[in-house]
Amino acid sequence: MPPSRSLRLSTALLTGVLLLGGLATAPTAAGAPAATAATTAVRVNQVGYLPDGPKRATVVTTATQTLTWQLRNASGALVASGSTVPRGADTPSGQSVQVADFSSYRNTGSGYVLAVDGNSSAPFDIRTDLYDSLRSDSMAFFHHQRSGIAIDASLVGSAYARPAGHLGVAPNRGDTSVPCQATVCDYTQDVRGGWYDAGDHGKYVVNGGISTWLVVNSFERAKRAGRDAALGDSTLRVPERGNGIPDVLDEARWELDFLMRMQVPEGKPYAGMAFHKVHDAAWTGMPLRPDQDAQPRELHRPSTAATLNLAAAAAQCARVFRPYDSTYADRCLSAARRAWTAAQANPALYAPATDSTGGGAYEDARVTDEFYWAAAELYAATGESAYRDAVTSSSWHTSADAFSPYGFGWADTAALGRLVLATVPNGLPASDLARIRASVTAAADGHLSRMAAQGYAVPVPADGYFWGSNGEVADDAIVMAVAGELTGDGRYRAGALETMDYLLGRNALGVSYVTGHGETSSQNQHHRFWAHQLDASLPHPPAGSLAGGPNSALQDPVAQEKLAGCAPAACYIDHIDSYSTNEVAVNWNAPLAWLAAYAAERTSTGGEPPTAACAVTYTVNNVWNTGFTATVTVRNTGPTAVDGWQLAWSYPGGQRVTSAWNATVAQNGTTVSARAADWNRAIAPGATASFGVQGTHTGSNPSPTAFTLNGSACA
Repeated sequence: MPPSRSLRLSTALLTGVLLLGGLATAPTAAGAPAATAATTAVRVNQVGYLPDGPKRATVVTTATQTLTWQLRNASGALVASGSTVPRGADTPSGQSVQVADFSSYRNTGSGYVLAVDGNSSAPFDIRTDLYDSLRSDSMAFFHHQRSGIAIDASLVGSAYARPAGHLGVAPNRGDTSVPCQATVCDYTQDVRGGWYDAGDHGKYVVNGGISTWLVVNSFERAKRAGRDAALGDSTLRVPERGNGIPDVLDEARWELDFLMRMQVPEGKPYAGMAFHKVHDAAWTGMPLRPDQDAQPRELHRPSTAATLNLAAAAAQCARVFRPYDSTYADRCLSAARRAWTAAQANPALYAPATDSTGGGAYEDARVTDEFYWAAAELYAATGESAYRDAVTSSSWHTSADAFSPYGFGWADTAALGRLVLATVPNGLPASDLARIRASVTAAADGHLSRMAAQGYAVPVPADGYFWGSNGEVADDAIVMAVAGELTGDGRYRAGALETMDYLLGRNALGVSYVTGHGETSSQNQHHRFWAHQLDASLPHPPAGSLAGGPNSALQDPVAQEKLAGCAPAACYIDHIDSYSTNEVAVNWNAPLAWLAAYAAERTSTGGEPPTAACAVTYTVNNVWNTGFTATVTVRNTGPTAVDGWQLAWSYPGGQRVTSAWNATVAQNGTTVSARAADWNRAIAPGATASFGVQGTHTGSNPSPTAFTLNGSACA
């Protein structure tokens, strides 16, 4: 569980987190690295760069004179060269650096290497579809983290499959009938479902609220830009695919349902409030798969902060889900209204900082920002004057501090209210809207200024490397991206994209903090199931999982032992027991997923046009009066291997698939989706995979003409 942001950490919480998870008795992996070591002095985005995006690298060197950089393609041929810009001492990293800018090179390809002063970078690509897989993988993280549902091998692969956790099946004791902590309530509540918050099995409304909001907001932004098809139905590896609802919203709904289950029932004390959290009565050891957790579960006292998170996320749900499921939207709005009314009646019910046994405290004794955020969402959803008045009377509506240099987060949510009001049509006066939008661009300008002053172009202040700093970086990128949307100024898009460079390898350690993306990436993030470092039979974290990142406070024993004296931006170690630098969390992956979806969008001008990465042949082999068989062959026309595929199409004649071979096929209406078998999940560049279907037809059997592979259109 990630604790409070460093600016608001209390002594009590710091004491509590150092005792996290029984790690004092957890086994230490043999041969674990003492620290994360960079492999080269030339630090690049190890995944690559977009043809029309910024392309910069940082070079660690004591040289003070300008150096020559050379860009070579996979064949070793020189394709571009230029001179570096000396930057000298970079305070956050403690390094002396220079910067190489090769943004003018816009050709595409794989296996590029940047060489400077006898050092060569990790290989990287330049291509328009660079972030397609990260868009999918970073969202798949939430499916992996689902509680209360079996994680199916057909969706995630056999290594990550597991039984449902916390459904009351032995040895689990919850979450279908969870009692409260002593003195909190005298009844039990069904709080199944939702996402496990981080590396433990706790579920927290305050962190779930902002994470859900970011996932849904990602879809909102894409829809405003006319690019929501890439986040639509049958684009993600989720069991709900093919149901006519965008998969991103299906994933968010899993958490929204849990958040609404955490609402205190009518007729009970604090009715309409939200229980702050549910988790084990005591910390569990590692490793531990969720379904093997035998600890009793407890509901913790309702809090105003949790209640307002519910109000904000549910009000957003009411807006965004309405075109797809109006009944569910109505349910969300009802829950949001009840939560708002309850929070108004209990405006100062704070979660205690000392409540950190078995789970994080997530304490927050300032909730005026949550009131502002929730009011903004309810006003955007309803247009009602009561919510508008709550917005305009809030001190946060005109405060210069709504956007902090340290970014927004679960304990600092005023910025979310501003982002809602700046982007969702509402009835505020034009002067109000202009001021709100100007505050977004001013915050983005601050991030760009900090990036320009640092050798690694990081938007956070030099003292901003605290618990979850990578989430902070991604949050800042969102502000820049929205500023670009509001103004059309390309500087903001460039800034948002350049933050991705930092997360994917252009940093003080030369490591990609995202598992499975980049030549040298995090592999041993703190997690009770993805615990290969402790038990070789368990998997590493799945691709797309973001590590918390450098934390100069060194708040775990491994970090204290291995990283003493580290420069702030280098206070990270890829070790499973370093929970203060290397844990995962939904509120860090949510902005990563937002940013990946944004970065994956094709721009209409500049760079190479997007090309199909697949070609499909649909051959009818046999047809009779009411039936048919067909073979479907998909060819990988892209430059990199496909690892795990889902092919989707619609039947123009209303045909129905009755059986299939060499793939798992499901159908909803006319839409069909086929998932790879374990043995044919990988398709090398230029290679093919085939499978067959048998189905029925009524009078005609026209072949489908349009296919998508993992959400991208095929030729």
